[in-house]
Amino acid sequence: MLLLRFVLVLLLIGSGACFAAYALTRQTRYLRWGWAVLKVALLAACGFFGILVLERVL
Repeated sequence: MLLLRFVLVLLLIGSGACFAAYALTRQTRYLRWGWAVLKVALLAACGFFGILVLERVL
């Protein structure tokens, strides 16, 4: 669980860094990367909370 939390935090930081790079450079590749990383972070968050729910149920 700790590893999954660490990965989730890193993904969110990476997404924020991509959006900051887009804001500074106005290069659209950073915006696309930021959205892609954010989608992966949301999927990881769903998996994380799904595991938490399953632990409570079982």
